[in-house]
Amino acid sequence: MKQISSYLRSVLFLFLCFCSSCPVRSQNQQTPADTISLLFIGDIMGHDEQIWSAENRETHLYNYDEVFKYIKPVISDADVAIANFEVTLAGPPYSGYPQFSSPATLAVACKNAGIDYLVTANNHAADRGAKGITGTINRLDSLGIPHTGTFLNSGCRDSLSPLIINKNGVSIALLNYTFSTNGIKVPDPVIVNMLDKESITRDVNKAKVKKADFIILFLHWGTEYDTIPAKSQTDMAEYFQSIGVDMVIGSHPHVLQKMIRMNNMVSGKEDVIVYSLGNFVSNQRKPKTDGGSMVRVELTKKDNKYAISNAGYYLVWVYTPIVNYRKRFFILPCSEYENKPDFFDKPEAFVLMKKFISDSRKLLNGQNINVKEYIFNSDHESF
Repeated sequence: MKQISSYLRSVLFLFLCFCSSCPVRSQNQQTPADTISLLFIGDIMGHDEQIWSAENRETHLYNYDEVFKYIKPVISDADVAIANFEVTLAGPPYSGYPQFSSPATLAVACKNAGIDYLVTANNHAADRGAKGITGTINRLDSLGIPHTGTFLNSGCRDSLSPLIINKNGVSIALLNYTFSTNGIKVPDPVIVNMLDKESITRDVNKAKVKKADFIILFLHWGTEYDTIPAKSQTDMAEYFQSIGVDMVIGSHPHVLQKMIRMNNMVSGKEDVIVYSLGNFVSNQRKPKTDGGSMVRVELTKKDNKYAISNAGYYLVWVYTPIVNYRKRFFILPCSEYENKPDFFDKPEAFVLMKKFISDSRKLLNGQNINVKEYIFNSDHESF
């Protein structure tokens, strides 16, 4: 009987893996009334070329709204959208790599596009020292954009972390940490949450005390440009699952890594682990860095309790045509534009996007478990 049971488990696992590689298609765009959708968005960068692109040469004001205009319908469709904000708002002089400071209008454009929450603990959080950390916090507060990961002082951290998101009667605790600040010391009293198991365990326990229905860790971790998660990532993910974390969402590698939806043997609930979302918008143009993913997780109510009912990803690619002698940046939902070669200014751009799509699907179809691609177009969305 044990041999038969083992065989059946193996067959079931292979079946689920096969299903996870197939895009889900449906004619119904509507989300059921008893379902809440969460959208996780990767690295929002601010390289020099992006800053120059957003500047009005006459007024010297900055506007990033057009960057998001093609992806906005996908973002706005989610009930809650959360993104990694990998720049500081330290004020001028504005600059990109290696020490980022972007105009605050980048955050305004994020909000206008439908992004509800930003996480700010990443390896560039301390690029401009205390001024950059406090400037980012104060400017996001003034814009009414909730955020977590960096704090003005320990008192603010104690009162504001975890960030509790209340939606349709569901309480979601959002926690954010980074493995590094690129060797830059974080001066007192400001705080950047560091990726430390003991402190994260305490914060997870605090979220449980606050009766959070779901606990999400948004982690800046892993090895840059490596599409395979490091053992340290998989070990940490297993540990966080064991202490009751429901979703682990990763950023930093600037390329895609695998996504897993699985049953947690400790809690009995389904968990989601996304090792790396990849880039959302940047000026990185090397293969596999010129795009990324948005991961949508759905929570559905059953017997007066919400549980993870679905998880999938959208591929996104950054299109950078030259318009009026200036490089522009547009985030495209790949599944809508992969069959529209006439949209692109040059055939080479379409070929590059198709290459990104092909590489990404090969990686994720081969490694994902129970996390499928979502297909989007302007007429209807497929799940």
